Amino acid sequence: MRARGASGAAASVWSTVLLLATLLWSASTVHAADGPNIVHKEFENIPSNLNYFQGSNVVLFQEAYGRTVWRSPDGGVTWAKADGIEHDKAVALVMHEYDNKRAYVLTSGNVHWKTDDRGETWKTFFTDAYTSDFTETIGRWMNFHAADPDKILFTGMECEGFFCEELVMYTTTNFEEDAKFLRGRTQGCWWAKSSPLFTTGEEDLDSQRILCVVRDGLFSRPEDNRLLISDNYFSAEEADGVVQEYEPNLNGDGAVQGIISIVEVKKYLLAASKSRNTAEMALFVSGNTKQWHRAIFPHDHPLLEASYTVLESTNYSIQIDLRTSRRISKPMGTLLTSNSNGTYFTRNVEHTNRNLESYVDFEKVSNIQGIFLVNQVDNWKDVEEDEDEEKKVKTKITFDDGRTFESVKTGDKEIHLHSVTELNNVGHVFSSPAPGLVMGNGNHGSYLRKYSESNLYVSDDAGKTWIEGPEGPHKYEFGDRGSILLAVRDNKEAAVNEIRYSLDHGKTWETAKLPNDISIFPWTLTTTQDSSSLKFLLTAQKGSKDGFYVFSIDFEGLHEDKCKDSDMEHWYARVDDDGEPKCVMGHKQRYDRRKKDAKCFIKEEFKDPIPEFFPCPCGDADFECDFNFVRDGDECKPVGPIVAPEGACQTNDPDEKFMGTSGWRLIPGNECKPEGDQKDKQKEWKCSDAKGSPKRPGSDEIEHVQWPFEGDYDRFDKHYLERGESSSEDDETIIAWPYKSSNTEAGNVFVTHDHGKNWTQAKFPGKEPIYGIITHPQVKDMAFFLTRADKVFYTIDHGKHFDWFKTPGPPDLRMPLAFHPDRRDWFIWHWKDCTADGVCRRIASLSKDRGDNWVTVKRYVEKCQFTGSNAYRFRTERQIVCLARTREDNEPNNPLRLLYSDDFLTNELDVALDDVGDFATMAEFIVVTAKNKTEDTLSALASVNGRDYAPAHFPYNFEVPHTNEYTVLESSTHAINLFVETSEEKNRPFGSILKSNSNGTSYVLSIGAVNCDEDFYVDFEKMLGLEGVAVVNTVENINSDSEPKRLQTKISHNDGANWAFLPPPERDLDDNKFSCYSETGDESCALHIHGYTERVDHRKTYSSESAIGLMFGIGNVGPILGDIKDADTFMTTDAGLSWKMVKKGAWTWSFGDQGSIVVLAQRGTKTKSISYSLDRGDTWEDYAFSEDDVDITDITTLRSGSSRNFILWCLRGTKLFTVNVDFSGLTSEPCKMDDDPEKSDYELWSPKHPMQPEDCLFGHKNYYLRKKKDRKCYNGRKLQHLFAVENCECTRQDFECDYNFEMDKHGQCKLVDGLQPLDPEQVCRENPDEFEYYEPSGFRRIPLTTCKGGFEADKVLTPHPCPGHEEEFDRKRGASGVAIFFAVVIPIGLASLAGWWVYRNWQSNFGQIRLGEHSSLDSEAPWIKYPVVAVSAVVAVIGALPLLLGSLWRSASSALDRLRNRDSGGRYSWLRGSSQRRFTTRDSFARGRGDYAIVDEDEGELLGDDSDEEV
Repeated sequence: MRARGASGAAASVWSTVLLLATLLWSASTVHAADGPNIVHKEFENIPSNLNYFQGSNVVLFQEAYGRTVWRSPDGGVTWAKADGIEHDKAVALVMHEYDNKRAYVLTSGNVHWKTDDRGETWKTFFTDAYTSDFTETIGRWMNFHAADPDKILFTGMECEGFFCEELVMYTTTNFEEDAKFLRGRTQGCWWAKSSPLFTTGEEDLDSQRILCVVRDGLFSRPEDNRLLISDNYFSAEEADGVVQEYEPNLNGDGAVQGIISIVEVKKYLLAASKSRNTAEMALFVSGNTKQWHRAIFPHDHPLLEASYTVLESTNYSIQIDLRTSRRISKPMGTLLTSNSNGTYFTRNVEHTNRNLESYVDFEKVSNIQGIFLVNQVDNWKDVEEDEDEEKKVKTKITFDDGRTFESVKTGDKEIHLHSVTELNNVGHVFSSPAPGLVMGNGNHGSYLRKYSESNLYVSDDAGKTWIEGPEGPHKYEFGDRGSILLAVRDNKEAAVNEIRYSLDHGKTWETAKLPNDISIFPWTLTTTQDSSSLKFLLTAQKGSKDGFYVFSIDFEGLHEDKCKDSDMEHWYARVDDDGEPKCVMGHKQRYDRRKKDAKCFIKEEFKDPIPEFFPCPCGDADFECDFNFVRDGDECKPVGPIVAPEGACQTNDPDEKFMGTSGWRLIPGNECKPEGDQKDKQKEWKCSDAKGSPKRPGSDEIEHVQWPFEGDYDRFDKHYLERGESSSEDDETIIAWPYKSSNTEAGNVFVTHDHGKNWTQAKFPGKEPIYGIITHPQVKDMAFFLTRADKVFYTIDHGKHFDWFKTPGPPDLRMPLAFHPDRRDWFIWHWKDCTADGVCRRIASLSKDRGDNWVTVKRYVEKCQFTGSNAYRFRTERQIVCLARTREDNEPNNPLRLLYSDDFLTNELDVALDDVGDFATMAEFIVVTAKNKTEDTLSALASVNGRDYAPAHFPYNFEVPHTNEYTVLESSTHAINLFVETSEEKNRPFGSILKSNSNGTSYVLSIGAVNCDEDFYVDFEKMLGLEGVAVVNTVENINSDSEPKRLQTKISHNDGANWAFLPPPERDLDDNKFSCYSETGDESCALHIHGYTERVDHRKTYSSESAIGLMFGIGNVGPILGDIKDADTFMTTDAGLSWKMVKKGAWTWSFGDQGSIVVLAQRGTKTKSISYSLDRGDTWEDYAFSEDDVDITDITTLRSGSSRNFILWCLRGTKLFTVNVDFSGLTSEPCKMDDDPEKSDYELWSPKHPMQPEDCLFGHKNYYLRKKKDRKCYNGRKLQHLFAVENCECTRQDFECDYNFEMDKHGQCKLVDGLQPLDPEQVCRENPDEFEYYEPSGFRRIPLTTCKGGFEADKVLTPHPCPGHEEEFDRKRGASGVAIFFAVVIPIGLASLAGWWVYRNWQSNFGQIRLGEHSSLDSEAPWIKYPVVAVSAVVAVIGALPLLLGSLWRSASSALDRLRNRDSGGRYSWLRGSSQRRFTTRDSFARGRGDYAIVDEDEGELLGDDSDEEV
């Protein structure tokens, strides 16, 4: 098996263990006339990442722990350390994929080494950015251009304090010049020409086109990623500075968000995307980066995240294995094969064997088309149904590209082979470039047994027939194009001291002893990539396990003869049962190879065997279904419009005809010879076939369907299982569970897939009664049905099928399940373990395989939570945080403490805090309340990394009562909104909302006297879909404890910095004036609306993310909020700047078609109709859905607001029923975007921020896409509402108080008494490229701002040069010689003029009132005239001296430094160590890299220095 070498970059094991130097070598050689020469070298550390330079015997490897890079010029006979490398800094060895003389050694810093002569010499190169240490990037740092080896993309990272983001640098000169910045905030970049077979079809695009997956922000989720393409290295083409980049049209009608990876497979480019709410992914395929299409999979085999593997494919199809098994712990899959353009995938092999790492037992025989081996699970049904059943695996082989399969046999006996899921060597498992030679470890019998029970088997006819080789499992390799088969016993229990080899295709085997009776445990056996060499390399651990060896095994001396033509034979790759050559892809394939009994070696090193091809006549197997056709038996049937030729179907006559595809096409790449009429002969079609089925015309009517439910229930527990954008199906699934509110008695569970038009009862695999339903918060494909026993029913496919898993024990009813935000099958189960006398302990257990297996996390626990997430890459994916008792008992005085683990699989829980109350997560923050036993109070602490917590610093003079409560409120602006109870009276609770800085430690008062209830739910709500808009209710009479709370509503448009009353409408629904009016709202007259604390269903919101700018409220106009019984319904369409009354009384609302449809239903009143608006509330129509009056308990639709269907949840007497109301008939035309604003069905809308200069918030203005309210169309796809962002100049509002500063009553940031500001030179230490720092002003940029220029509050004081950058500082800030000249000469000149003027005006009035007096001094007198002139000049010169002297001193210092050869500092940095760079280049945050300025590294314990859930 070949080492990967130039075929791919592989990373060495990362380690911090330094190399124990060893430079003394000993070599021992054994030579035997009838055996190979064996030379061994000893190493202290594991020889890892062993690579051949292709086409040579030069080998490199890196020690896994010591980091040292070793080189052998002669196939492993001699070794030396690579010269010119600082080995202790080397962390990875990377081989160039397309240049067989180049390799790279990367450090963790920004200076690395490269070789252009196969490692003989090395020199440094500079990447500017540090090497990325993100887990998903390790091993993928460099992307090579397949046609130009000088073009390389390098993935690095830039850090500010604790937070790091990836970026990509590029070179077009193989780093002969410093790398240049390509793109920031990336998640991978690729050359379009990353594969030799792939082409865009245009030479200039092949040369420069780059694709990048770009993150939306520092804390954004993968669902927000975008795919961007650039043809000029993401640079600006025009003077306006606009970067040349664009999003490709992936799905036919626009760009697609959520791209997470790009993969090139042969001539295909694959882009995988994910979306919110679903685990199903979309796969987009392109053959040129210009046209894309979505791959279509069988409807029962969706592409699920972490459940698919792209396999080694052919030049004419893509092969993907999808995990289809129910049990995660025993994975099985289905192998799918695409047609030639990747459009449609069909089943090829069912029940393939997979492992937990998504490896699949599938491998093609090298260099031979149409042959591959696969392992299948024979007892798949038993494995699915019985958790104790083990997989029984059988090996199959195909010789016709998967159309038929047969058993692998030795004679008449079946054998089964260990494959990819049990890798025991490097490279391919079974085959090599040696024509037709295949080896594998396996066993006779019905099924595959343990690896330790296997023997070695050999085939020399590409797997058709096999013979048994040496006994026991072996590592094996091929040499001299198959003339040599080498094997070494793979024994993990006893050391071996010999090797085995065969020179006749495995018929006979010889033995050779290792030198000096050495015993070893073999690690890897390899040779050159083309298997043409007579030399092999064996790496092994000493039998004593205290060191390692590398053996060079050379067969050069066995035979002196070179093979002649008579020693060679013609070998056909595929033959039928009669031994006749078979055709695949339209040809027969033949190789020349050595006869197995020939006594010679081929001795043609580094030459790949070249096959000959002989064309065959075309047959059925040479054709596939054409685009928009799928195979149905022996036919290809259309599933979409027929593609008409250019010029056809230009009229509107549907009966016009044209000649088009037959439904079949010749498989691209197929070389068969046409004979007579072929299956792809064109046929006649009508133009109606090309244009597709006519659209269903709109009926101009609303339709409804009622559905009754049996039983005396009065409420529904309802859950939407909403599809994501990447879902291949468009059902609208709801789970409903009727119950009785008086005693919680419940009925059966029902499911609908068409938004309530039809309901079916859920069929669970068990009779245990359900007591609760939980949906996965991130993956809406999944729902869990809890029982009171140790059993949970669940669905992962929107209620189409139901399954179950067993839990460790019965659930704790408070919070039984916790989910991982990214890994849908990772759960934490909270349960109770009770003794017979009723004493219970609460336990948290964890499963990584959807309940198949459980491990205990902690006993006597309150709760555990996954805190790792892809959105917060500064925390590990496996981090969990737990709240548990200090001791494992139920005794009193057993306080809670906060525990964490960064890897729950390997690490124990560590203590983060003692004596805590509770914790909550909100966005990137973890907020904890801690108890102060002395003062009997609670204090708040915050963390972003889950390990280190810093106390919350409340505003100066902000007083908190002794007993207080905290509520973490919703936030989307990377700051904590913390509600602190401040009321003294228990029956009149209220408090203050404090807003944190970017790390959650320093708070300012946002607004006080905010209303809450006794459970500390708060009247606070953010407007969904918009930045910075929030609504609260405040208590007007906080000092009056004798009367009920008087509430007033206020709104903020700048994220809580300023609050204002809601402006009331002037007139009511009847056009009558309200009792009061104020244009902007004030204390005496405003609109007030009922808030969060008064809602029956807390899931209901004022607004919707899909209806930008729209908000409803129930309330009244006046000085305070009145009784809800007297409330009316109000609406705003401009984010709360103006309001209108839309209905009398209290109505509930729902938004559909992304805000284009608004439906209202009366609350608390019997009715038979609903009201709706299609023009954002300008006009309203009523629609009757019932003949008699009924109670509407709720009205709902998809949370995304994308549906045109709504459900009314109704009660008629004691009977529940639902009503589906379908608005789809009102229009059948989808809305269209157009560059002409008049023609477009959409408009751009930007929210106003009246308290902000020029309506800028967070340094920018957002422009949102909304459908024009007068257009009769529907939104055919999900809108990307945020259409454009325009950056603004910086203002005071773009800055917050820096660490150890707090805001005073004048709005300025003042240093806290007794504290010191952060060391300003920290900027220089974090960023070696920075040349200056500023004295602390007390301000820093807020995280969310994107402002540019203007007033930069953090740079208003004096700048200073960074140590080592004085010269650069002087050049950019110091005075030049010309400036010095003018600085000296002009003041002297002006002083002379001033002196002369004084002299001339000495006897004038000169600012005094003179009463006819004359001075007694004569201005012309020399003792007056010349001293005045001299003094004036001296004053001017003295004023200029500091500038002159300072410049001279800096010049002298710089010259002295140069004489001393002082390092300028900061240009090179080998290791990041504990000091991260702030920025990597001066322009490092240009082009989307600068919308955050987080925290300085020394910012308290929060960042780990030594010094969307609502509560």
